[in-house]
Amino acid sequence: MTEKIKKVVTIGGGTGSFMLLSGLKNYPIKISAIVSMADDGGSTGILRDELGVLPPGDVRQCLVALSGASDILRALMTYRFEEGGLKGHNFGNLFLSALEKIKGNFSAGLEEAAKILNINGEVIPVTDESANLFMLLQNGKLLKGENEINHNFDIEKIGIEKNYLEPHARANKKAIQRILEADLVVIGPGNHYCSILPNFLVAGISQALQKTKAKVVYNCNLVNKKGHTEKFTLDDYVKMLNRQIGKERIDFVTFNTGKPGRKLIKKYQEKKELLIEFKPEQIKKRTYRVIRTDLLSEKRSSHSDADSLASMRALIRHDSEKLARVLMVIMDLGRYEGIINEIV
Repeated sequence: MTEKIKKVVTIGGGTGSFMLLSGLKNYPIKISAIVSMADDGGSTGILRDELGVLPPGDVRQCLVALSGASDILRALMTYRFEEGGLKGHNFGNLFLSALEKIKGNFSAGLEEAAKILNINGEVIPVTDESANLFMLLQNGKLLKGENEINHNFDIEKIGIEKNYLEPHARANKKAIQRILEADLVVIGPGNHYCSILPNFLVAGISQALQKTKAKVVYNCNLVNKKGHTEKFTLDDYVKMLNRQIGKERIDFVTFNTGKPGRKLIKKYQEKKELLIEFKPEQIKKRTYRVIRTDLLSEKRSSHSDADSLASMRALIRHDSEKLARVLMVIMDLGRYEGIINEIV
């Protein structure tokens, strides 16, 4: 008897989703990548403003991660112009925006891109509606857009009154359906306020997570973000996500135990971005289990000089293959519960 193919849904955006999907695509599973549509920085932001299109940047990264196309086509989708009127623009972003114009809407254009790139799985924008991310701070200051939020480093010090999307955005029906059908839902890693949280501000996503019978995993980031989550422990991240979902819904958390080199740690410390803390003594208070293992990548990333956001890219990264293996173990953990006893 042939075993049913497992359905895995990922929720996130940015380089975190690219890394995660690059590892998952090598397994015999059905992948549905739900992607944040709050990005408004760099090339994506310019295209949103000038063409009135939905943000293509995070979707593009997911398409490239899942693509089975030739190396040259994948390279083309990530190519960034370094001079002229298109300086700073990514070809893949232009490609997706053009397809949106040709097909009449973003999702239809995305389907064509998926065929051209021969992707293993599907990429689903969390919403088909244009909405911007806002953050109201406790001192009354309003941060408008993902880019402004990302570059404000007083958020944690002042405190957050409210996060919201405007106009109100409804979830893509396909995204809700995939969450309800999933065997495993994987959240993160990624920028907490700009790549992860915006997905749960879309009406219908949290409700679907409350209803699904899937195991829900949160991939904890490796480092905290300056001015945003400097004081956060692993448990703080999970607490905030469960609160946004409206239920104690996270079942497992992956947590890296690998240690970067001293020079790299020092570089992050100078930016006030410290390795996230795990407190074993909190075990009795948790409604979820933490899987601790080495998830650190030894590879260094490289970026085009035309990438205006290059200085913000992470140097300490997850290893896509290591993380994917752990997630596959979690999905089948029921078979081995009587054997494994070192998950806390």
